[in-house]
Amino acid sequence: MNSVPGGFDRRNFLRAGGIAAAAIFGAGALAACTSAVGEQKGSGDDAAPVRGGVLKTSIPGDLVPGNLLTNTGASPTIIGLVYESLVRYPNDKLDPQPLLAKSWQLAADGRSITLDLRDDVKFHSGRPFAAKDVEFAIRTYADPKWSAQLKSTAAAITGYDIISPTRITLRFATPLSNIFDLLDTVPILDSETADKLPTGEAYIGTGPFTFVQRIPNQQIVFQKNPSYWVPERPYLDRVEVSIIADPQAALNALKSGQVHAAGGLSYRDNETLAKSGGFKTLDQKGAELQTYVGVNVTEPALADVKVRQAIAYAIDRDRIIAEVYRGAGYPLNVPWPKESPAYDAERNTRYARNLDKAKAVLAQTTRPPKLPLTFSTGYPFYEQTAQIVQANLAEIGIEVTLDPIDEATFVKRLTGAQFAGLWVTDHSWAQFVPSTLNVSAYPFNARRNASRYESPAYVAAADAAWQQPAATGPEAVKAYNAVSDQLLEALFLIEIGVHYGQVSVANKLHRFAWTKRRETLLTDAFLS
Repeated sequence: MNSVPGGFDRRNFLRAGGIAAAAIFGAGALAACTSAVGEQKGSGDDAAPVRGGVLKTSIPGDLVPGNLLTNTGASPTIIGLVYESLVRYPNDKLDPQPLLAKSWQLAADGRSITLDLRDDVKFHSGRPFAAKDVEFAIRTYADPKWSAQLKSTAAAITGYDIISPTRITLRFATPLSNIFDLLDTVPILDSETADKLPTGEAYIGTGPFTFVQRIPNQQIVFQKNPSYWVPERPYLDRVEVSIIADPQAALNALKSGQVHAAGGLSYRDNETLAKSGGFKTLDQKGAELQTYVGVNVTEPALADVKVRQAIAYAIDRDRIIAEVYRGAGYPLNVPWPKESPAYDAERNTRYARNLDKAKAVLAQTTRPPKLPLTFSTGYPFYEQTAQIVQANLAEIGIEVTLDPIDEATFVKRLTGAQFAGLWVTDHSWAQFVPSTLNVSAYPFNARRNASRYESPAYVAAADAAWQQPAATGPEAVKAYNAVSDQLLEALFLIEIGVHYGQVSVANKLHRFAWTKRRETLLTDAFLS
């Protein structure tokens, strides 16, 4: 289709919306809308779908109910199965496709968007989905108590005009280059049971599976939604997710057939499994993760940027990507993956490994005392990365002590900016519109970040990128480059590189998929 309601042609729409494509489908265009559910890249194949069966999977971390909207622990599993958003990006591009919103019109000035909603969707409770639920979900997402990473974008919505049960207009004070990131991210929550979310008593959405029960630190169970709005989906009757924190135990469960899919395994084990003949290892491309070393810049020993520069020059990024991630990624100095409009090859060579430079820079300042290097025990690759970083820093005379902590505590320290010195983990969101990272993600948020870094210049650069009328084009790229330069100058976090999240699955599991946030999608999955 070449037009958008209101006489706005598609070329002008894309120019005004940047990344946006208004896929305008009538209520009868079910096949097109269904494709938005099933087109995520995963273990797709040509096997004929089989109905029924119980899929058993494992993940390393349980849900902390208060972290439901943080994209950590088990929240991507619950949100992916139980909830849906208004639009959904394909994994390979920033081109929003219809989901609960079947069409939309972005205003020419970029300061409002009108959404036309599906009229055949019900919550698991049986209540019809309507425009008031859009307002409730976005307002809830903006509430600081949930620590949602795009809450600043949600809070930038200044008005909700409900025109009818199936039409709503969102208004903004300034253009938001990442508005579709928000619409792709916010799960549509049920207002009637939302008070039970903080305690984990109920999870009511519109998605293909309903929540059955959660046994803390053991298992989360879902069953097929018999009233799902996509005909004949899902294929599976039930999904049982085991919480297996020990990677070796998860590997054994997968190899013995106790589970059909396992996350959180080491990359070396995934590599071995993929060669064994009975399993597939899926690289979650389109949902890239970036490994980095975080720095608490208020720690006196790390306050001088020269110390941080020495660390940046010392890190052996190539070794970490090759050994820890088995080549499933590539080194970076700034956060943007190669597919991003903000990616710049030259800026990614700024801190190539150079021990002589590292020692020379460090000689210009006070050598720090022994520092803690914190990492989560939830995934083996964090410890492996931390060990290499420890060895790299020892080469230039900086001594660090490894500080392993459990995943829940790590997330609490990250969101609360409570790290004492250095830490190793991943960040996400760089695979979205670049401005999202700097106004949203905990490590990068220009106004409040995990490093406690404050800079008016960084805030100005982040806001300028955020308020671009388009997410691509020369002016947007110029704004993104200014953000990259701020990151390279400040080094309040030190990028290591992109790596792809991985899930290993048995060959009998087909069409396991994910969103750009690695939320588990099993709408089209089946067991043969």
